[in-house]
Amino acid sequence: MPPLTPKDYMIIAALAVGVILFMVFVSPRLIHGMATKMSHDPEADQLSVFDRISLYIASVTMFLIAVIVAIMFFEIVSRYLFLRPTLWVNELSLWLGGMVYLFGGLYAMQQRCHIRITVVYDAVPRAVQRLFDIISTLCVVAFAGAVVYGYWGQAMKRFMRWEGMGTEWNPPIPATMGPLVLIVTALIALQAVNNLFADWHKDKILHDPTDEI
Repeated sequence: MPPLTPKDYMIIAALAVGVILFMVFVSPRLIHGMATKMSHDPEADQLSVFDRISLYIASVTMFLIAVIVAIMFFEIVSRYLFLRPTLWVNELSLWLGGMVYLFGGLYAMQQRCHIRITVVYDAVPRAVQRLFDIISTLCVVAFAGAVVYGYWGQAMKRFMRWEGMGTEWNPPIPATMGPLVLIVTALIALQAVNNLFADWHKDKILHDPTDEI
């Protein structure tokens, strides 16, 4: 099977860049929508520094999805058009997808999107809602502490020996994702505490079923 020529690489690179440009310029609402919400939402001025950090991380993370789409498109073209499958696209997409999954949890916590039994929560007075918030925050912090305590040693061992996947490309996914799990878990716990203080003096919270759509 003949190797790819520079012209072939230019074609594939142009196609990959085209995918990214399509997602950025043809679908600008994804990016512009977050910026508009941050600048025009009355509650945006009440966001803490930690809230802004979480939203910034989320806005950067969403570009990783575009990168995943681009490299997967590169793999499809290279494999089926040029009959030259890559060794790195599948593992790199898993690597980036894992990061998106982790940081998505942080964004979900900032947006208060995690599971809550709203039928009970909405039926009780605000004082009881605050009690529920305290209990849920303590559960999140306790779980995060258990994860960090239990996984710290293994994650550090993998990082110190720069453990790879054991494949031909051998990316250091275990070495990097282990510490990242610890970092994001701690950030989620801090975000939960931040939410508790941010929502403490708010009026009674009622949830509309349309919020889940």
